[in-house]
Amino acid sequence: MASAVERVRELRRRRSRKEKLAKLKAKLPKATASEKVEIARRLRSLTPGAETLIANWKLVEVDR
Repeated sequence: MASAVERVRELRRRRSRKEKLAKLKAKLPKATASEKVEIARRLRSLTPGAETLIANWKLVEVDR
C-alpha cells in the first residue's frame, strides 16, 4: 500500500501548491514592480510550469 500513501502525499502537495498560487495571484493587482519580481521568483521555486504562469500573469516584462 506504499503507492497509496505516495498518492496521498502527491495530492496534498498539489492542493498546497494550488492554494499558494491563488494567494500569489490575489496579491498581483496591488503589487509594485519589485513585488512582482518577487512573485515571479516564488513561482519559479514553487512549480515546474512557472514560465507559463509568468507569461499568463504578464510578469515577463517586469521580471526581465
